[in-house]
Amino acid sequence: MVSRKFELSEIGSLSSVKDLDYNEALIHQIMVSEMSNFRQGTKAQKTRSEVSGGGRKPWKQKGSGRARAGSIRSPIWRGGGKSFAAGVLNFKKKINKKMFRGAMLSALASLIKEDRLIVVDTFDLGKISTKDANLNLKSLIGGSSGTLVFSEDQEQAGLSYRNILRTDCYSPEELSVYSLVKNDFVVFDKNSINALLDRLVV
Repeated sequence: MVSRKFELSEIGSLSSVKDLDYNEALIHQIMVSEMSNFRQGTKAQKTRSEVSGGGRKPWKQKGSGRARAGSIRSPIWRGGGKSFAAGVLNFKKKINKKMFRGAMLSALASLIKEDRLIVVDTFDLGKISTKDANLNLKSLIGGSSGTLVFSEDQEQAGLSYRNILRTDCYSPEELSVYSLVKNDFVVFDKNSINALLDRLVV
């Protein structure tokens, strides 16, 4: 089953987008922020106060002939804490709503001008089948990489497409600037492009 491709002129809500200029600086700024926000920053080490044990002085202060020691968890001991331990890092960057909308619309306009945006009536195959989904996708974008955007009523169809190599699946609410520009083509179903533009065009 091959999905019917719409002429972009048939999607009235795209008419206000296709003539927008490509704002490379804005898109770069938002992409840097998005990729920074993807980072988890979960690297962590323990200081001497966080390592278990070490509560008792290992030997008396004087008379043993050994160097003074107050804890077996000193940074100079094997198994001790780190002197300058790496803590959990926060890489989050704020993305203003107006800047995000501008970058998304600019990216969509660029996709339209480069003939890399495709709108189909449906992704539905009548059954869950990655093999059929792969054939359907090849008829749309060939062997290129693709970002597929599914509306709520197409979520079941998304099960067929999500395991295809070089393909990423999103709902309109999950889309980011990075997801729009990372692949060769972006394919929407008609309801998903309308849902996205309703959110972006104010």
